[in-house]
Amino acid sequence: MENKVNIGLDVAGGDFAPGCNLEGAAMALSGFGDRLHLTLFGNEEVIREGLKSHNIPESSVTVVHAPEIIEMGDSPLKAFLSKPNSSIAVGFKYLKEGLIDGFASAGSTGAMFGGAVISLGGVVDNIRPCMMTYVPKPSGRDGIILDIGASADSKPENLYQFAVLGSTFAQLISNIDNPRVGLLNIGEEPEKGNELTKAAYKLMDGSTDFNFVGNVEGHDFFRDKADVYVCNGFTGNVIVKYSESWYQLCRKFGMNNEFLERFNFENQGGSPVLGVNGSVVIGHGISNGKAIKNMIRLTMNVVENKLSQRIKEALSRNDSSTHE
Repeated sequence: MENKVNIGLDVAGGDFAPGCNLEGAAMALSGFGDRLHLTLFGNEEVIREGLKSHNIPESSVTVVHAPEIIEMGDSPLKAFLSKPNSSIAVGFKYLKEGLIDGFASAGSTGAMFGGAVISLGGVVDNIRPCMMTYVPKPSGRDGIILDIGASADSKPENLYQFAVLGSTFAQLISNIDNPRVGLLNIGEEPEKGNELTKAAYKLMDGSTDFNFVGNVEGHDFFRDKADVYVCNGFTGNVIVKYSESWYQLCRKFGMNNEFLERFNFENQGGSPVLGVNGSVVIGHGISNGKAIKNMIRLTMNVVENKLSQRIKEALSRNDSSTHE
């Protein structure tokens, strides 16, 4: 495993587990095997049978027996705490102890996000971790939006922190120099919006922690006006779910082109959890093998760019955590 990134994969997570996870693992090892080792969490007997059926050499993986499963219908945090032998709980134990470099799962979003916060803690005091996803642009490069549902309610200082997290991600992972940060709102003027966005605007305006370009509206979403779109989790989740349904409807009516295909969640892989002390990526519950492969690829990218550490450095240097 020398010089390889060791990514933990929840084999039991997702609607089509374990098959899709093992298929994705095989695809990832085929594509990135020279720099990837996988640690697989789940029922050991099931995993070892799957290694044979997917022609995955045992030398490329480490199998960790974690027989309990957090079901999609379970109360996420209750299940995480009451099922210590679940694939998600054991995966976070390994990540916290440094036995793996990153952890990825298409299982319960609530259990993964809650487990990340409980097990790893925030990169600085008073941080509100969040989740993000990509915003395809006709220009060819992707913006990002956050939060997309880690928590429905936010304070103005949380939105400020999301701006720092998103700006750092855009620089390190998307390779955007001096990314433009926009606050998603119902008008461009500073006095527009609800109490949350008006207060957040006052905090963000003139900040030296990121390049704030002001309010952006819904019709600016695919224009080249901002690289990072900041909003609360309620708003972000509605936008993401709407975009997914729009993509599926377009495909149903036979529409397809290169730009449209960038909305396909299979190509994005998942959503990194930003603001925790570790590299965690959450995939879509309906992920297939291709999506799992790209979830692993994204986790590798987050690990190799030392995203968590560099976010911590950015927040500590700029003392943005004091905006809590």
